[in-house]
Amino acid sequence: MLLAEFLPSRPNRLWSLSRQMGLGHAVGPLPWEEKEPWEYVPLLHMKRRFEDAGLKLEVIESMPPSNRIKLGAPGRDEEIETFKRFIENMGAVGIPVLCYNFMAQFNWFRTSTTTVTRGGALVSSYDHSLLKDAPLTEAGIVTEERLWDNLKYFLERIVPVAEKAKVKLALHPDDPPISPIRGVSRILRSADALQRAIDLVPSEYSGVTLCQGTLATAGEHIPSVIRRFAAQNKLFFVHFRDVRGSAEKFEETFHDDGQTDMLEAMRTYYEVGFSGPARPDHVPTMEGEDNANPGYELLGRLYGVGYIKGLMEAAAGRTRSIS
Repeated sequence: MLLAEFLPSRPNRLWSLSRQMGLGHAVGPLPWEEKEPWEYVPLLHMKRRFEDAGLKLEVIESMPPSNRIKLGAPGRDEEIETFKRFIENMGAVGIPVLCYNFMAQFNWFRTSTTTVTRGGALVSSYDHSLLKDAPLTEAGIVTEERLWDNLKYFLERIVPVAEKAKVKLALHPDDPPISPIRGVSRILRSADALQRAIDLVPSEYSGVTLCQGTLATAGEHIPSVIRRFAAQNKLFFVHFRDVRGSAEKFEETFHDDGQTDMLEAMRTYYEVGFSGPARPDHVPTMEGEDNANPGYELLGRLYGVGYIKGLMEAAAGRTRSIS
């Protein structure tokens, strides 16, 4: 496993702390400070910044504008052309994995970002009952059938580009895994749904981001899901996190305080020989932090990395430096 952190596109304190924690791998966004961040030069410059800091950029975890693609709205073909250039440029620069999603209208969604957890730390949470009277979005009713059709249309055009560029497409499940939300369906709510998605256009370059928190929320047994996708060589990227609750109502947790047996999960990654990138995700906001960036403040990340490194050493059966 290549333990990484999600870092901004330009150096900051977390870059230095990541190296001090012994990390040598990074997950980055598109360099949004650039006018067209998906073009070759902005991607090259970002990758070189990471390398100059001693970090290898393993994954890009953001996408060019794509809501028209997801909705099948006018302009989707133009968005697809931009997406193709993005994939081609990733391949040319040498960034091997793209984490993408097919959540229309909004990405991961919570009803609170100030839920109190252990010791007064703050986490995000979701309560579906709070949305029963929520208005529709401007997209109106978006059906599951429509989203499945649009996903297939997208993959038929993007997968061949990814194959040629040798960029792995790692599909993230819908978070939260419940449908609909404000009239917008969510189709990637389970391991079976992820399987259906990657089977639409089969390719060795089309696989999944195994987000443990989302799939645990959906009621999946995480070690079984790891084995399922690893056996197909479809496990490209991991979000190592945990939750407490169900798709109807759940909250994020510290890595050692959720419903998943995290040591069993880590041992399973070692059992299947997973050697790809993984990162902590959606960490609690801890004492002294202002919660301006819920799920991504600093101290919870440090805690998460330390905990994951300990699990890695336990799963490997020896004490060693992990980078």
